[in-house]
Amino acid sequence: MTVLVGYVPSPEGEAALRAGIDEARLRDEKLLVVNTSRGDALLDTRFAQEPDLAHVREDLAALGVEFEIRQVLGGRDAAEEIIDLAELPDVSLVVIGLRRRSAVGKLIMGSAAQQILMGVDCPILAVKTAS
Repeated sequence: MTVLVGYVPSPEGEAALRAGIDEARLRDEKLLVVNTSRGDALLDTRFAQEPDLAHVREDLAALGVEFEIRQVLGGRDAAEEIIDLAELPDVSLVVIGLRRRSAVGKLIMGSAAQQILMGVDCPILAVKTAS
């Protein structure tokens, strides 16, 4: 079985990664770290660069966690990619990080986390950063 983590190089992404590591170790499962971008902007700070991924690889290797890192660059948004990957038969849990947003911001802009929460059938662990 596999724990899927939606990762972005941010405090929320790091919180999701840490929670995903804990869950994978607790369940004795593989960790699938997913980072994605639609690729429609010149600079997407949510798309992990090689130093970010090297940090993730080093941490996971040091902890002895079996893992796979998957980066997707394409025309779909992160929520759609995670929802599709969560349908894989071996995904037992999805872990996402939440960021603070106003209610008006969520209403106008929507929320990838909200899309994932509504679109995924398996259990989801949503984590916040410590404030």
